[in-house]
Amino acid sequence: QLLAPFAGNERALDSGCGAGALALALAPLVGSVVGVDLSADLVAAGRELAPANCELTVGDAAHLPYEYGSFDIAGCMRVLHHARRPELIVSELARVTRPGGRILVIDQLGFVDPVVSAETDRFEKARDPSHQRLLPDQDIRFLLASLVVVIVCVAHLSTEDGSRPRGRGLAKLRWERRAESEALMRKNTPTRLGEAAS
Repeated sequence: QLLAPFAGNERALDSGCGAGALALALAPLVGSVVGVDLSADLVAAGRELAPANCELTVGDAAHLPYEYGSFDIAGCMRVLHHARRPELIVSELARVTRPGGRILVIDQLGFVDPVVSAETDRFEKARDPSHQRLLPDQDIRFLLASLVVVIVCVAHLSTEDGSRPRGRGLAKLRWERRAESEALMRKNTPTRLGEAAS
């Protein structure tokens, strides 16, 4: 819903796709979708479920093998906290997304307080050895702003009872040129969650 509306002919990218959860979710809504992940085992598992318009391939999200502006939509789901250099992941998403395209970043958020953040990271690393570091919301925003990516919608995931799980967030992003982004921010504000004003 946060990436809508879809024309149905978009080319989409799921960067750090694992077994392709985001790619498989996008496949019925777009023209084609590509998923990239370092794990050959996860890619192979995803290929078993992938429809004809979904290609999953082994590759590095920090060094994507695609040209500038190759995709209308690019996203990563729960990837940044696994990366030693998450700025490379975000930079590559911005590079391969066409101007005016959409970028989706879904990840668990860290805490601003470094002590609390370090404790949380220790817990996460014990649970999953591939974990590197949870980024606080403002760090992700800084990475995006430095790439002239404009945040047009931020949504925090909620549980069924309406409470917000700690440290989880979802951001819909649109990459625009600086002048267009400033005009967009002055003039247009999302009227409801998941809908960008036009």
